Amino acid sequence: MAEGMLSPYRVLDLTDEKGLLCAKILGDLGADVIKVERPGGDAARSIGPFYHDEPDPEKSLLWFALNTSKRGITLDITTADGQEIFKRLVKTADFVIESFAPGYMDKLGLGHSALQKIKPGIITVSITGFGQTGPYRDYKIADIVAFALSGEMSGWGEPDRPPVRISNHSQSYLNAGADGAIGALMALYQRNINGEGEHIDISIQDAVSLLDGENRNPAWTRATQIRPRGSSGMMGAAHKTRRIWPCKDGYISWSHGGLSPLGPSLPLVKWMDREGFTNDYLKTFDWNRPDFVRVPQEEFDQIEEATARFFMSHTKAELLEGAVKNDAMLYPVSTTKDMMENRQLIARGFWVEIEHPELGLSITYPGAFGSFSEVPLNMTRRAPLIGEHNHEIYEKELAIPKETLLILKQAGVI
Repeated sequence: MAEGMLSPYRVLDLTDEKGLLCAKILGDLGADVIKVERPGGDAARSIGPFYHDEPDPEKSLLWFALNTSKRGITLDITTADGQEIFKRLVKTADFVIESFAPGYMDKLGLGHSALQKIKPGIITVSITGFGQTGPYRDYKIADIVAFALSGEMSGWGEPDRPPVRISNHSQSYLNAGADGAIGALMALYQRNINGEGEHIDISIQDAVSLLDGENRNPAWTRATQIRPRGSSGMMGAAHKTRRIWPCKDGYISWSHGGLSPLGPSLPLVKWMDREGFTNDYLKTFDWNRPDFVRVPQEEFDQIEEATARFFMSHTKAELLEGAVKNDAMLYPVSTTKDMMENRQLIARGFWVEIEHPELGLSITYPGAFGSFSEVPLNMTRRAPLIGEHNHEIYEKELAIPKETLLILKQAGVI
């Protein structure tokens, strides 16, 4: 394997689905990541969807996606023997990433202070629902809880209905995992300066609270206003602005914005007029009027009625091509198939094929988050099978005899 930016470093990944992305990012950057699972496999392997819709701990697509660039071992760190083996691994590691409840690792004698004594300078990343401190530290977390308590959920949905979560997958965990990777890299930089290892405390609630939403927490610091759910893109507007529109073969994203630099409408209206889709109201409407946000709803409906007819007469590809020609800020809403066939992503080599020998084929994965000029940034291997690298790590690296490993396996330690 070609060496990556983090090739000199080793990561021990103890996380469940709340933190799997953190170590994946470090692994894609070249670190040697060892995924430590309980004997029998991590519970995250039971999360669907599954390859060919066959529920199987070795076929979870979530597991496939979040565990590339990792080797895998099984180990029960709640046992005395398991703890001793883990401590031996810690001596070879630079990072330990975990997502247990606050205080759990300390109870096992494997908290950050204990790990520092084993390997001075080791960096620990703890990813939990609400962090290691505060009145909520011992509360359980789920994705829907994170979005609700962070304030992020308040802006999603229709104004006359309850708020909704943004996805049926755990987006909040991905945000926390990415924050954990950033924290780990900053701590590594600091360690290279002063030799000290940090304990990074990542709260999933914090991670979601810091998302830059138009009507949520960061926006409050800009305008001290909270936009109601489902409202116009403009604060204080008298009309509701539509943002997603149907077209011949799907949907496009567009918002009438008057003078707004985020969505000037005049280029689109001129394009509509050339194709005969404007009405009398649109032909006389002054798009430079400074009180655009105060246009009454009944008048704004006339703008949107003509716009809707125009979009329904074109495909997504036609609208994108026309938008480029006419300087209109309009974008197709891509499906999974659209993304796979997107010529820009293909040209950049974004999609990569990873071999799955156990399935007898390769699977297409989203690639790296960027392209580095001097070192490769890529996925080095598919997600590990349960205990796939036990022999490689226990026998070859730690020199544990086969006979001992057999006893440990029978005892449920590995």
